[in-house]
Amino acid sequence: MANQATFKDVTFHVGDTVQVHYRIIEKEKVAGKAKREVKEEVRERIQVYEGIVIAIKGQGEGRSFTVRRIGAAGVGIERIFPLNSPWIKVVEVKKSGKVRRAKLYYLRKKMGKEAEKLKEKTKIEVSEKKEKSVEKEKSKKETKEVPKEPKPHEKKQ
Repeated sequence: MANQATFKDVTFHVGDTVQVHYRIIEKEKVAGKAKREVKEEVRERIQVYEGIVIAIKGQGEGRSFTVRRIGAAGVGIERIFPLNSPWIKVVEVKKSGKVRRAKLYYLRKKMGKEAEKLKEKTKIEVSEKKEKSVEKEKSKKETKEVPKEPKPHEKKQ
């Protein structure tokens, strides 16, 4: 299961609070100077969508992630973003969440502030994990370097 994704050198995981900067094109009909003249005005703007990543799905080009936020009146809003979309400009990780699930669909049942509360992954925990992985690699190298002695029944006489 995919519980992490990378977008332009930014890696984010399920449970992280992210800001997605999404480009939107708006078309607006504007009355011209003449009586029946109607011009279509095209505007482009960037909308920032902030929420918790509740799922990362797919493989390769078809990869997408779902972001959930709490809108007005405590209503939950989910939006699915394709990872390789040209409309996404930036993905910023605001908080790293500590979760033990690949999909956080249980947040849909929670109301209001409950849905936003996830344990935050501290920098100390992340550095401890890195240290443990380095120690494991060192111990693997040490065990490989030590020649094994033959067992008593394998010794040649």
